[in-house]
Amino acid sequence: MNTKVSLVFLASTAVLAAQPLTLTDAVRNALQNYPSIRVSQEEINAAAAGIQLARTAYLPRLDALAQVNRATRNNIFGMLLPQSVIPPISGPVLGTNNFGTAWGSAIGGLVTWEPFDFGFRRANVDVASAARAQSEAALKRTQYDVAVATADAYLTLAAAEETVRAAQAGVDRADTVARTINALVNAELRPGADASRAAAELAAARTQLIQAQQATEVARATVSQFVGVEAAQITIAAPKLLELPPEQNVEPLNTTANPISLEQNAVVEQAKAQLRVLERSYFPRFYLQGSAYARGTGAEMNGTLLGGVNGLGPNIQNYGLGFSVTFPAFDLPSIHAREAAQAATIRAQNARYQQIATELRARWNAAVATLQGARRVAANIPIQVSAARDAVRQATARYQAGLANIDEVAEAQRLLTQAEIDDALARLGVWRGLLGIAAAAGDLQPFLAEAGQ
Repeated sequence: MNTKVSLVFLASTAVLAAQPLTLTDAVRNALQNYPSIRVSQEEINAAAAGIQLARTAYLPRLDALAQVNRATRNNIFGMLLPQSVIPPISGPVLGTNNFGTAWGSAIGGLVTWEPFDFGFRRANVDVASAARAQSEAALKRTQYDVAVATADAYLTLAAAEETVRAAQAGVDRADTVARTINALVNAELRPGADASRAAAELAAARTQLIQAQQATEVARATVSQFVGVEAAQITIAAPKLLELPPEQNVEPLNTTANPISLEQNAVVEQAKAQLRVLERSYFPRFYLQGSAYARGTGAEMNGTLLGGVNGLGPNIQNYGLGFSVTFPAFDLPSIHAREAAQAATIRAQNARYQQIATELRARWNAAVATLQGARRVAANIPIQVSAARDAVRQATARYQAGLANIDEVAEAQRLLTQAEIDDALARLGVWRGLLGIAAAAGDLQPFLAEAGQ
C-alpha cells in the first residue's frame, strides 16, 4: 500500500472512529476494507490479463536466433532419431576424424502464423472471458457474504448492548432492594437472612451484567474485524433497530438473482467454455511460415580450415516461405475421454446450481418463519414486561407490609430483568428476520433502507 493510500485509509478510519457507526456505514466500510474483497478484485485483474493472453494467439509468432560456436566438422552418413542431446552437423561427409575446430555462426528468424483454426483460438478466448465473468461473480459473492456477515455482527452488537442496559437496570433494582432490606434488618424489622438473600440476588444480577458486557465486547470485536477500526473505538447508532419495523408483504423469492446462484452459474458457463475448447481440439492445425537466415563457417568444402576469425560473421543467406499442416491423428481417444470428464463436470456443476437453489429456498422459508415468529413474540412481550413490573411492585409492597418473604421479591425482580431483555431482543429479532430474508434474496439494500440508517 503506497503512502497516499495509507494516509487516506488512516484519515477515513479516524473519521469513522470519531462518530457513531451506523449500519450502512459498517457495511460500506467492510466492503471497502475487508481483505477478501481485495483478493477477489485482484483475481478479476488476473482474469482480464488472461483474456489478453488468449487473444495473443491470433498474432503471428516470430522466433529469432543468433549463435556463435567453435566446433569440429566431422560428419557421417546415417539417421539419428529426434532428440535434444546430440547437435546436428551440416555439410559434406569428409571421411575423416579430425579434431581441428573452426568458427561457426548463424542468425535468423522464423515467422509463424495460423490463418484459420476452426474456432479453436476463439474457444480459448471464450474460456478466458468465462474465467473473468466467474471472477466478477466471485467478487459479488464475496461482497454479499461480507455485507451479510457485517450486518449480522452489527445486529448482534446492538442486541448485546440492549442486554447490557436491561442487565444494568436489574442491578440497579437489586441494589435498591438490598439497601432497603439492609435498613430493615439494621432496624431489626427483618431477619438477617433477608439481607443475605438480597446480597446474593445483587451478586447474581452483577454476574449477569458482567456476562452481558463480555458478550458486547466480543460482538464489538467481530464488528471491528469487518470495518477496520479498533474495537475500543467503535460505538454504534441504531435508533431504528430499537423500533418495530412496519408490516410489509414479502416478495416471492427469485433464486437466480442471489450472488451465490450467479457465481455458480458463472462456474457452469466456464465449464461449458472449456468443453468447447476440447470439441475443437481434434482438427488439423495450419501454419503459414516464413524464414530468413544466414550462416558462416571457418571450414571449406574439402575440410580445410580457414583460420583466424573466418566464420564469425554469417555470410551465406537463405530464405523460404512455406505452409505446414499438423494433425494429432491418435489423440482422438484421449480427447474423447477428456470431453467425457468435462461433460461430467458440467453435470455436477449444474446439480450444484440446483442444490444452491434448494438451499436458498430453505433459507428463505426459515427466514420468513423466523420473521413471523419474531413479530408474534414482539407483540406479546409488552404484556410480559407490564405484568413483570406489576409483579415487582406488588411483591415489594407485600414484603414491606410483612405479607411476603424475600423469595417472592427476588423472583419478581428476576422476571422483570428477563422480560426487559426479551423485550429488547424481540425487536431486534424482527430485524434479524428481515436480514435473513434479504440475505436469501441476495440484496441487502431494501433491508438497509428499511433500517433507515
